[in-house]
Amino acid sequence: MKIFQFAVLLHPTSKEREEGKSSELIVPVTTVVAPDQNGATLQAGRAIPSNYLDKLDRLEVAVRPF
Repeated sequence: MKIFQFAVLLHPTSKEREEGKSSELIVPVTTVVAPDQNGATLQAGRAIPSNYLDKLDRLEVAVRPF
């Protein structure tokens, strides 16, 4: 098992970007223990709040080894 950190960002649509909106951090940096990066990514996906599940095409999941 290894230590990883992840965060999830919501990027604005083109229209929202024109209105001055920027990317929003919806899951703050979180430290987890996982067997590999795929396992950490799976945990990150589970951490996404349900009210954002209809916007998956605008989400970015960032995972890095600790």
